[in-house]
Amino acid sequence: MTQPRPTVRRRRLASLLVELREAADKSMEEAADRIGCHKTKISRIENARLGISLGELRDLLTFYGIDDASYVEELANLARRGGERGWTRHLGATLPSYADHIDYEQTSNYIRSFQPLLVSGLLQTPDYARTLYRANPETFSRKQVDKYVDTRMQRQEVLETDDAPRLVVIEGEAALRNEVGGPKVMAPQLDRLLESAEHPNIEIQVLPFNGGAHVGLIGAFVMFGFPTPAFSDVVCVEHITGTLHMETPDEIRSYTLAFDSLRSLALSPAASLDLIRQVRSEL
Repeated sequence: MTQPRPTVRRRRLASLLVELREAADKSMEEAADRIGCHKTKISRIENARLGISLGELRDLLTFYGIDDASYVEELANLARRGGERGWTRHLGATLPSYADHIDYEQTSNYIRSFQPLLVSGLLQTPDYARTLYRANPETFSRKQVDKYVDTRMQRQEVLETDDAPRLVVIEGEAALRNEVGGPKVMAPQLDRLLESAEHPNIEIQVLPFNGGAHVGLIGAFVMFGFPTPAFSDVVCVEHITGTLHMETPDEIRSYTLAFDSLRSLALSPAASLDLIRQVRSEL
């Protein structure tokens, strides 16, 4: 019998446990000794192939020096609901969190992104990203905004690695023509799109205004595919207060069909670059 694929909650918890153990400078053997098991069990937990009891989790967190009660409870909730499919990540009112997105970007080998109104985060310039953060009605200090922009720029480094994921982005024409920050910001941003399209692992298509009615009118979404067959694809839909993570076969099938449909309606990569150049010249 095929073993069920690990859920996004279990995968997230596994990733965090690896980070916490390494930050505490503990080995798998030491972690196994702490909870009285074999190293193999720790390996399976950290690879999301095996769940962990709340008692074992709390013991390991103590061993790793984690004493933040709210953080411990957050991880306990992940463990408690580790078998449930799908996940809505609620964010704090004033602190955007990209921990899950970063984890997916770092471990995926195929990213499909549909962005009808904004330039994809992995292709944004610092000034474009900074303008978006400043437009948020929540009160962000300059220091906070700089921190968020730095984080977004660091995320983009995954596209420059030897095993960089394949990135296919469908941008709505509105994303090109909406002058975020005015011409001084948009001109370099459009240049960045043109430069990015030269990378062999990046493909950009534009869905023009005359595309008519299409499934993408429901909004933006990102799909992550992974090289490990045991890991299911994940669809992420961001909203103002959080991110919805979907992973069931029916959900993945629906969004795959939606993305393929949008690609068929979008301009070819070559024609898309011509449109980007045209919009750039109009600035």
